[in-house]
Amino acid sequence: MKKKIILALSFAFLALLFACSQKPQQGVQDSSLVELIEMDFLGAGATFPFPLYSKMFDEYSRIRGPKVNYNAIGSGGGISQLIEKTVDFGGTDAPMKEEELSKAGAEIIHVPICLGAVVLSYNLPDNPPLNLTAEVIAQIFLGEITKWNDPKITEINAGISLPNTEIIVVHRSDGSGTTYIFSDYMTKVSRDWAQKVGTGKSLEWPVGIGANGNPGVAGQISSTPGAIGYTELIYALSNSMPVASVRNKAGKFIVPTIESVSASADVNLPKDMIVSLTDTEAEDGYPISGFTWIILYRDQNYGERDEKRAKELVNLLWWMTHEGQVYCEELHYAPIPQKAVEQVEDLIKLVNFGGKELI
Repeated sequence: MKKKIILALSFAFLALLFACSQKPQQGVQDSSLVELIEMDFLGAGATFPFPLYSKMFDEYSRIRGPKVNYNAIGSGGGISQLIEKTVDFGGTDAPMKEEELSKAGAEIIHVPICLGAVVLSYNLPDNPPLNLTAEVIAQIFLGEITKWNDPKITEINAGISLPNTEIIVVHRSDGSGTTYIFSDYMTKVSRDWAQKVGTGKSLEWPVGIGANGNPGVAGQISSTPGAIGYTELIYALSNSMPVASVRNKAGKFIVPTIESVSASADVNLPKDMIVSLTDTEAEDGYPISGFTWIILYRDQNYGERDEKRAKELVNLLWWMTHEGQVYCEELHYAPIPQKAVEQVEDLIKLVNFGGKELI
C-alpha cells in the first residue's frame, strides 16, 4: 500500500515539474495553469465581424473566464461609444477619422482582427453567376442603369439571359463600416461616384431602399425580386445568396473567397495597420476587401479602470490575433496574413497602463 502511495505521489510530482517547465505563450497564459478569471468586458460596433467575434468570445470565456458582451450596432456606433468611454473597446470596419480621433482626447490603437469582403448579392430568376465591373456597379447604385438586361450588363455576361425587369438597389440605412468599404472602393474607381456621393459610413443615396445592418440588407435582398445590394460575405453565404465576381485592377473577374480576400492584403502594410485594401494592386485579390479592427485607448489608465483589467483586455486581443485565428476560415473570414502578424503584435504591445507595459 505504501509503495502505491509513493508511486502515485512521484507521478504527480513529475507531472507538476513538467507543467511548470513549459513556457507559456507571451500574452495569454496557459489556461491549465491559471484560475479562470471572473471579469466582464463590453464592446460595441461593426456588424461585419459579429459572427466571428461571437465565436471567439465564447471560446475565450470557456478557456480563460472573462465574458465579453458585444453589441453589433455598426461601426459608427462603436466609435461613438468608445469616445464616450461606455465600452472597453469598439469594433469598426472603417478607421477613425481625424475629427473622431480628436474627440477621443487620447491615442487610439487600431488592431486588425481579420479581413472580410463586401460582396454584391442579387435576387434574379435562378440566380445565374454574374460578372460586374466597377463602371457597372457605380451606374447601378447611381441609378443610371435601371434594367437587368441593360447592354452594359449583358455585354460582360455573355450566354446568360437576364430579365427586362427593374433593378432595386438595397443599401445600409445605419452608420456602417461595410458602407465605408463599399463607398471607398467606388470613390477610387468612379469619378462620377466620387463627385456625387463620396466615401463615408453614412451616405446620401441617389436611389434605393435602406435596411439596418448586414442582416437587414441580406434579408431585404432575399425578399425582393430584382434586388441588388452590398453585404458582408458571410451574410450572403449563410443565407445561400449568390455573389457576383468583380473585375479587379489587374483585369480579372474575381470571385470573393477566403483566398482572394487574403490575396488583397498581399501589399505593403503600414506599421499602424490603418490601410485601405479596396481596389487592391494584388493581381489575384478581390477588390472590395478590407480589415476589420478592434479599437481601444492606448493608455488604459482612465476612469475607474485598473491594471488587472487592462492586462486582461490585452490578453484577449493577443488571443484573438493568435489562437483565435483558427475560427476565421470556417466562418468565411480571411485570417491576418502571416507576414503581418509581427506588426499586429507590435501594436498590441503599445497598449499600456499609465505608461507601464502590459505584455
